[in-house]
Formats: sequence, structure tokens, C-alpha cells
Amino acid sequence: MTKRRDAKPAARSGPLKLGLPSKDDILRFIETSHETVGKREITRAFGIKGGDRIALKALLQEMTDDGLLSGNRKGLKPPGKLPATGVFDIIARDADGDLVAEPVEWPEEGARPRVLVAEANERRRREHGALGVSDRILARTERLDGDGKYSHAVTVLKKLQKEKARALGILRAEARGGFRIDPIEKREMRTFRVGVDRQAAAKDGDLVRFDLARGGRLGPPEAVVVDVLGNPQDQRQISLVAIHAHGIPDVFPPRALAEVEKLPRLSDAPLDDWRDLPLITIDPIDARDHDDAVHATPDADAKNPGGWIVTVAIADVSFYVRPGTALDKEARLRGNSCYFPDRVVPMLPERISNDLCSLRELEDRPALAVRMIFDANGKKRSHTFHRILMRSAAKLAYQHAQDAIDGKTTVKTALLLEPILKPLWAAYAALCKARDERAPLNLELPERKILLDDKGYVKDVIVPERLAAHRLIEEFMIQANVAAAEQLEAQKARCVYRIHEPPSREKLDALRIFLATLSMKLPNAGNLQADHFNGILAQAKTTPVADLVNEVVLRSQSQAVYSPENAGHFGLHLRRYAHFTSPIRRYADLLVHRALVRALGLGAGGASEEETTDLDQISQRISEAERRAMAAERETVDRLIAFHLADRIGATFPARISGVTKSGLFVRLKDTGADGFIPASTLGHEYFHFSETARALIGDRSGLGYRLGDIVSVKLVEAVPMAGALRFEMISEGTKASGGPIPPGIRGQRRMRGRGR
Repeated sequence: MTKRRDAKPAARSGPLKLGLPSKDDILRFIETSHETVGKREITRAFGIKGGDRIALKALLQEMTDDGLLSGNRKGLKPPGKLPATGVFDIIARDADGDLVAEPVEWPEEGARPRVLVAEANERRRREHGALGVSDRILARTERLDGDGKYSHAVTVLKKLQKEKARALGILRAEARGGFRIDPIEKREMRTFRVGVDRQAAAKDGDLVRFDLARGGRLGPPEAVVVDVLGNPQDQRQISLVAIHAHGIPDVFPPRALAEVEKLPRLSDAPLDDWRDLPLITIDPIDARDHDDAVHATPDADAKNPGGWIVTVAIADVSFYVRPGTALDKEARLRGNSCYFPDRVVPMLPERISNDLCSLRELEDRPALAVRMIFDANGKKRSHTFHRILMRSAAKLAYQHAQDAIDGKTTVKTALLLEPILKPLWAAYAALCKARDERAPLNLELPERKILLDDKGYVKDVIVPERLAAHRLIEEFMIQANVAAAEQLEAQKARCVYRIHEPPSREKLDALRIFLATLSMKLPNAGNLQADHFNGILAQAKTTPVADLVNEVVLRSQSQAVYSPENAGHFGLHLRRYAHFTSPIRRYADLLVHRALVRALGLGAGGASEEETTDLDQISQRISEAERRAMAAERETVDRLIAFHLADRIGATFPARISGVTKSGLFVRLKDTGADGFIPASTLGHEYFHFSETARALIGDRSGLGYRLGDIVSVKLVEAVPMAGALRFEMISEGTKASGGPIPPGIRGQRRMRGRGR
């Protein structure tokens, strides 16, 4: 059997001993090998036998002592040479949008070499899923030809789990010299020592982004400062903190921006001219883009008495952003736009999102429209899709449209009331009949909105009123999304669905136990539907725990995700559902648009073959991006509210107990929705038992306690804004109703001793 050699030994020049290769021969062999090279591989490659093996060992040691080699007998390489296979951290994207990585282990002095992360084959991509900045990979190294900016590329073999890296913290100077980093992540309870000369240009007290590296083979992790983000006490930095912490791309690569200057011209598009149809946009008053417009008119068909024709027109991003372009790759990477109180990180450059694809009032725009016909009871009879040229007749805010319907018109809305607004509301009334019959999950979860002053600081935290105008647009968009999914299914076209699977058995069991403590019962139905939850929500509506029950029911639900495999939408009680209505800010919607364009033969910009076959991986990637954005947005709000309350230490607030654990109580403030914690050790002068069944902490002697959902009064005693953390002290006395006598079977559970206030 002939053994494979990665490189043919070169002619020997001045060997140490007869039968041995020269130092140059050995270095050349190691350099050209595609595998790890040790003493054994050199012995085989050069046919070294007998006593020459001892001489080879001495030669290799001499080369190591001279600095020509590094490593050990099982893995030798010239200093600075990348391993044939190794572990790498993906650290960034370059100007072209390509992923860049560094080796995790690099014993050499100086900067670690940066390598290009090459695209893996389809099988590998399906195995490791979507890759992004901060991921750790096992990869094979390959030298690149030419004079490009990278000398090597790596091909991913496996995605590895790793300790959370690229975190954020505050740099602190140590009294004895050196630095440490206090992480801002609330769940991170330890600090990290900063390696020697690894604090970059950061100063004591700076907010920094850092990586973790081992201090030695067995030593604890050390921090390495990567970026200096400035003063952590400046509220205007908070959204940037979240952007950096979650690795959200916020700078468009030059290649993508260059494509913006060469987009297709609207005059070249063969679009149906619908500019005479008075479509209008209804959005939040501070909306920065307008991607949907609506219109409704009575159906003149005598066979559909009382019926309605509803048109939903959506900005045609697929006309401008074509598959495989740099713009497309960047949009896929981002997955969606991220919305913070002080800024937006858009999925697409502003030239597209705020201009060419924003349905501006009285300006011509390309759109993909669905024309739906409903009967008098809101049931859809038919629909058709069209690629159109439209001109928005008016731009309204939700409040302005609602005021006009309620009789408070302005000069602008008075002209729109009879011909446009009233037909919209009448069509919505019909659709509500079908919605009520369908009985989707009817959760009421008010959202906090942060108001900023003109300098970018928090002015107030409010919960905006939910209007019929909001529900109208929401229902029209749901119907358009359903029509898109039905159309693609009818065309047998592969697409991305928005799926929401039923709750798991474990979550349902936990919910039933909790509801039992409130004397509520969730049916043990074999085929549980959303309406079963609605019964519970309706029962709780007149009680003090209505908000809590809404939240706990929400927590019991599965998380909605994107998938090319349809599993229906449990919450909306729909068999098929695909996001179609926001392609400016969601990549999934752009995929659905392209699928429709291709399936219906509506012109250029349809889905590519590669995109269609790769929907599994794309769906996973954009689902992960959605969760990343939600986490960043939530953390930003928590931190800004903590800043807002930091100067109110000692103030008392009304709150509700939103969580009970062995270690204490979580509370949510009534006015701002801020979340905080009360340690069990501060509750009183007795032991407090945790009752999992009652979801309560109960006093050992008095039997008084605090239960999930209780309305209480609390005092703010500490705020850590950069962690979004608030600590409170309980003011209200416990009650029997909060748990009553200690339930049987919990006396042996962990006990919390109260130390008093």
C-alpha cells in the first residue's frame, strides 16, 4: 500500500547526517502540507529509519531552539504558521460583508492573523446552521493564491459551543496595579482580570467591549479589551451598548452602498398603473418608513350583498433588492430592522427604506398588492396579487384616523372621512365577525414606550392607548399574510411560513398548576385551541391579576419562528400564514415577495433557485436574528428605565409581584413597567418558605406571605443602570390571601430568613 505524501521532499542540501533531510527540506514540507505535521509524518515522508530517527529528533530540537519551529513532536510548524485544522473565533465582517476569523490559540507575539471564512458546502451549512460574529468554529485552513488582503481562508467543519465572548463591561483600575472588568450583564456575577497590556486605549471607568482568553493552559479566563465605547453614564450610549453586545451589524459595507447607486429605474418596470386608487398609509406618528397602504370599497357584485373589496399594497422591495447581490446578503445577515428609542438599525440602507420603498404621500412607488373580496360576515371569497405602480393619497397617524372616525376631524381628515376612512372601518367591522368566529388568542399586553427629550435623554415612560385604528391595520395585514401563504401553496411554490406551534405538555402542566392557585381551570382538552386560553383571559379580566394572567399565558406559548415547513399558527388559529407585509424591515417578507413574483410570473426580482433550495438555513438564520433584535431592544428599554429611576432612590411605587423564586420576589412597577427584585432576606423578621404550588413566599410563624400577582407597594433602594437592574424593598405587609397557612409538604423546603427592613 502506497502512503500518500502531501509534498515531495526536495533535494537535500547539507543534511546533519547521512539519510536526514536538510532544515530547508523540513520547513518546505511543513509549509506545503495540508495536515498536521509531527515527527512521525516527517519520518514517513523522508523514509527515515533506524538510528536516523534519533538524529532527526536532535535536528528538530535544534530547529526549535533556533526559533525555526514551534510546537511539539506531534504538531510542528514554523512560528506564525496557522495550523492545518484548528479552532477559530469569528470576530467581524469586512467591507465586503465576508466573515473574518482569528485562531483561538496563538502563542506567537504580535497580532493574531486574520483569515477569511469560506462558504461551506450545503451539507455542512445544514449541520452547523447560520454563522455570525462571535461564533466559534472548528475549521480547515487553506492558503490563498494571489495578493489579496487574506493569505488564508478557513472552511468550517463544525460550529462549537464556547463561553460567552465579546461581552461588555466597565474597566476598573485595581489598587495594586492592573485592571479588571465588571461585566454589565445582570446574570454575570464575576469580574475578569485584564491581561497585561490588553486594555487597549481604555481608561478607568470606560465602557468597553471585551473578549475572553485563557490566562494559561489551566488558568482562569482573562479579558482582552476589543473596543472602547466611552462614558457608560451617558444614556445616549445605551442603544449602542446593545448593538455591540449582540453583534448587530450597524454599518453597511461599501459594496452594498455602491449598489444603491445602480438600482433599477422605476420607469423601466412593467407595472399595472393603480395610481388612481386612493390607497392611504396609517402608521405611528413617529414612523420613519411606510411599507403598507390600504383601501376598502363595497363590492358591487349582486352575488355578494354587503361584501367588501379590500386592497393591501406593500412596498415592492424585490424590485430593487435582487437575490445574490451585496444588498441582499447584508439584508439576510441583519434579518430585520432593530428599533431603539433613539435610533433604528435598518435592514436596508435609508435610500431604500426611507425613500425608494417608502410609500410617501402623493409620490409614485412600486408595490405588490393583494385585492381581497370578503362577504358581509368577513369571510374571504377570493384574492388576486398584482405588481403595481401606486401613489399614496394620504399619510395618517393612527390617532388622527381614529379621531376622525370619532368625530374630531382636521382639515385633512375631513376630506378623507366619507370616501376612504368610513369604508375602511365598515370593512373592518365585517372582518371582525370572521375573526371572532375564528377566535385567535386574545392577549392584552401593553407595551412600554420611552419618550426622549430634545437632547436624547429619557423624559417619560408611557403605555400608549391601543386604538381601533391599530386593530384595523393589524387585521388587514393578517388577511394579506394569509392570502400570500394560500397563493404560494396553490402554486406549489416553496416559501417561508411564520409558524407558531401549540404549547408543550410541560408548559401546559405548569400553567394549570398556576391557574389552580387562582381558582381557574384550563380544560384538559385533547385538542386544545386558542379559544380555551381566551376563556381563562376573559375570566381574569375583572380581577386584579388580569395583567399577570395575560403574561403567564403568553409565557406558556411556544415561540413563533420562520420555517419552510408549514405547521400552522396556533395563536392566530390559522392553518397557513406567511409574513408578506413588511419587506422593508423583515427579510422573511422579502422572501415571500420574491416567491410570489417568481410563481406568478410578475417580472424581474423573483426568487433564485439557490435561495429556494436554501430556505431551511435562511429560516433558521432570520429566526435567530429576530431573537437577537428582541433581546437588544428589551435590554435597552430596561437600562434606559433604570437610568430614568436612578435619581429616585428612596421613592415608593405601586407594583405587582411578577415572579416568585426561592431567593426573592420579582416586581413590576405599575406606571413604567420597570422590573426589579426584592431579596427574600429583606422581607421580614421571620423565615420565609417558598411554595412552588402556591407561587408564594410564606412566613414561617405568621403564615402571611407574598404571592404571584399580588398588588404591593415597594421602595427603590438601588439602581444599576448599565445592568438594567433595580433592587426594591417591600413596604406592604403580607396577607393570608397571599398564600394562607403553609401548604402541606413544604416545611422541608429551603427557608429564607428575613432580616427586617
